[in-house]
Amino acid sequence: MPYAVTKDSVRVHYEEAGSGTPIIFLHEFAADHTNWEPQMRYFSRGHCCIAYSARGYSPSDVPPSADVYTYEHFYTDALAVLDHLGIAKAHFVGLSMGSYSSLQVGLNAPERALSMTLAAVGSGSGLENLDAFRAQCVANAEQYETIGSAEVAKETREAPSRIPFLLKDPRGHADFYAALARHDAKGSANTMRSFQGKRPSIYTMTEAIRRVPTPALILCGDEDDNCVGPSLFLKQYLPAAGLSFFPKSGHVLNLEEPALFNEMVERFIALVEAGRWPVRDPRSLVKAMV
Repeated sequence: MPYAVTKDSVRVHYEEAGSGTPIIFLHEFAADHTNWEPQMRYFSRGHCCIAYSARGYSPSDVPPSADVYTYEHFYTDALAVLDHLGIAKAHFVGLSMGSYSSLQVGLNAPERALSMTLAAVGSGSGLENLDAFRAQCVANAEQYETIGSAEVAKETREAPSRIPFLLKDPRGHADFYAALARHDAKGSANTMRSFQGKRPSIYTMTEAIRRVPTPALILCGDEDDNCVGPSLFLKQYLPAAGLSFFPKSGHVLNLEEPALFNEMVERFIALVEAGRWPVRDPRSLVKAMV
């Protein structure tokens, strides 16, 4: 079983398939590397594809201390996987938590990212409710520690942003939550407490985001209410960003609408590699009314 080793000696399990320009997939909180299987199968026909399980997600290591689950650890772990494979730069494709980490690569190591696909990004970023969101993350962490992943999966399977997936694909939805039930409860608690509950809101990064040169594709389900505002915000401030909403869709876009997701990302990456995904032309901006 292949592992990359991070700077703080955490083993991160990864899978690799195909050859060509690299794409690295970064999963959401409720997922792991296996949830990228539809993309690994599709994109490995023309690319070197890497999917990995973040720290805290077995078979990667599950460090006992929540102190080593910060957002800095998560985005640098992605870079550690690339370093292990001798890859200087790659296309980053993230969902939710993985999108936040991909954005952090764009902010802190833009030379490593050929592009960023930011799907279902920014949940919990609203400044008006940030304290309540962080308190809920602490409560969620305690829930994992108290009742375990299997019971948490039962209680969260009908969260609002997951309902479109349930309605469209009950079998896929059931498989997703069966996998979540097997997650390491301590790893999930630590991730919820430190990464989810302490990461900075994207709304506090406006000036830094303005300076990110990396081509970006922002994808959002139009029924993923907590991500609509952050997606619009990133479109406004990322210089080379495009935005697409998936109709009648929720949070798990790569599994809920795999064909549409693959088509959108494939076209985006092709345009980036052709040099046809520029920063926004200032002539397209509407001048403010005086």
